[in-house]
Amino acid sequence: MTGPIGVFDSGLGGLTVAGELMRRLPNEKIVYFADSAHVPYGERPLHEIEEFALGITQFLLGCGAKVVIMACNMSSAVALDAARAAFPQVPILGMIEPGSRAAVSNGGSVVGVLATTGTVKSGAYSRTILALDPRIKVIEQPCPAFVPLVESGMTDSEEAEIAARSCVGPLISGGADTLVLGCTHYPFLRPMIERAAPEATIVDPAEETVRALAKILKDTSAEASENKPGEHRFFTSGDAEGFARLGSRLLGREIPRVEHAQWGRDLSLPEQMRTNKG
Repeated sequence: MTGPIGVFDSGLGGLTVAGELMRRLPNEKIVYFADSAHVPYGERPLHEIEEFALGITQFLLGCGAKVVIMACNMSSAVALDAARAAFPQVPILGMIEPGSRAAVSNGGSVVGVLATTGTVKSGAYSRTILALDPRIKVIEQPCPAFVPLVESGMTDSEEAEIAARSCVGPLISGGADTLVLGCTHYPFLRPMIERAAPEATIVDPAEETVRALAKILKDTSAEASENKPGEHRFFTSGDAEGFARLGSRLLGREIPRVEHAQWGRDLSLPEQMRTNKG
């Protein structure tokens, strides 16, 4: 398999997945898309998020992506099946199943899921975890303040500390011994979450999804045999300069260039999807 790994999110959160890819698969190329024009996804209608996800997936395939990671739990919850049906030529991975499997394998009896309002409403984590082990109790907690805190660079702020205690508290009170970071933005707030739940095991689906991808790519990637770092491209539908500045800080390495892609010009709903929707 040749070509880059396509990764997308509503904004900065998917950089947790990109960073894990860079650590675990350093010779792979990445093409990253941040739909910053529409962040946050968590409060948007589900059909709208599906349309965004399909358009971005088509865009990444146009960039030559050999595999696509929906580095967005909301997109994974509502658009993964549709994307796989629309684009069967490449593997498409989501966040829900790998994160759920890791939570179940932890061996706890109560799993708490921190997620956006939309992901909680979808019930995707509860369905997936209970399908794996119906004996587990699942508690899902919406955390609408988390994504704006990350997108504004306030990950180390007092506001973030307060928001973490507020969101984690009900899960701990409910007996949660395992906490799933059900949004890729949330690992940037992990220190705050860990302080609010010092006894709980934290599951980061970004780590689990990259492990799953590594298995898919094993012995099939041409880049894997080359002893040089992969080259990466970054796109955003929003402020390219702002994304480069804050994204570099969160990623822990410089993003030298971010390209702008505009909805309606560079990105759109795939033609077959528009036709199917009448």
